[in-house]
Amino acid sequence: MPDNWMLPRIFPIGGFLFDFLFVLIAIPIEAYVLHSRLKFDKKTSTFYAISINLFSSVIGWFIFFVSEPMLPIQIKSELINYMFFNNFKSANTQPLIILTACIIFFTTFLMKFFILRVLLFSLNESFATKEEEPKTSQRLQRRRFTTLNFQNTNLVTTILIANSLSYTAITIILLFRSK
Repeated sequence: MPDNWMLPRIFPIGGFLFDFLFVLIAIPIEAYVLHSRLKFDKKTSTFYAISINLFSSVIGWFIFFVSEPMLPIQIKSELINYMFFNNFKSANTQPLIILTACIIFFTTFLMKFFILRVLLFSLNESFATKEEEPKTSQRLQRRRFTTLNFQNTNLVTTILIANSLSYTAITIILLFRSK
């Protein structure tokens, strides 16, 4: 960490409000995808959508506030100008924005996947009440491994679809905001 690290004096309230709007848009979209693809009931899929979006949003803001003091002055200036005035000073900022958006998308996807995995593992009551099982045959173990592998692949695909749809909706809102 740099020696001049300190908390920001001005919090981007507009950024927080837009993030809140984005979370409110992403939750029903992702809950619908979780409900339709993973066959959760509506209450469970809404709970998981709220949890993964709030946790990933909090982690994202934490990463932003930790990394912002380390940015070069030019990027800080562009970031502040965009947060407060909704425009950029420099015309060559577009490639940096596209790269940052791709990084944020895939980082959010990974965060949501791992958060959902942790939630599914920690809230699974069958693990807490599971008793000693007798030895199973190798064929049955292979079938369980294949089923777990398929469920893991289905979970990755579902989170990718849900994240893509919510980011598409957020991008459309940002395009309307910029006009």
